[in-house]
Amino acid sequence: MKTFALAGQSRADMGKKATKAVRKSGNIPAIIYGGEKEVAFSVKKDDVRNLIYTPDIFVVDLTIDGNACKAIVQALQFHPVTDELLHIDFLQVNEEKPILIEVPVKLDGLAEGVKQGGKLSLEIRKLKVKALYTNVPERLIIDVTDLGLGKTIQVGQLAFDNMELMNAKNAVVCAVKLTRAARGAQAAKK
Repeated sequence: MKTFALAGQSRADMGKKATKAVRKSGNIPAIIYGGEKEVAFSVKKDDVRNLIYTPDIFVVDLTIDGNACKAIVQALQFHPVTDELLHIDFLQVNEEKPILIEVPVKLDGLAEGVKQGGKLSLEIRKLKVKALYTNVPERLIIDVTDLGLGKTIQVGQLAFDNMELMNAKNAVVCAVKLTRAARGAQAAKK
């Protein structure tokens, strides 16, 4: 996984007025869980832009008032109308405790069904994984070269080293769908 350095300032006031003041000053309120105690802090809006608005996943090297720790982004809260980022939840990670995280899926290879006129469709863009943060890859690469026309790959068919997939076993990850042209070609053969 890629790393991202982020600095924050701790905040003592937790009320609605204090939170509004933090947002008005151009910062975003945040909290970190998973350590000995929860720590409320704020980060600059411009500092988190490359962390939030990207398909990549990161381990965040978080520094709050000189105290350093490693964390992942657990949850984001956006304004329902303006889509402005309102709050960030971080989860502190360590080498012994597994984490739950969604990892992007990348399909690799040219499917047999695509050669026959089908269309490859990615149904699930991210899979939920339970693993130690050191074992989590940037992307889960799935080989689709043997995937035939009208066939699917389900979560239960996938296995990755040192990771457990948490999605439903019968959820379809990708499929080669029949197109009208492929249907017509099959009907002409019969």
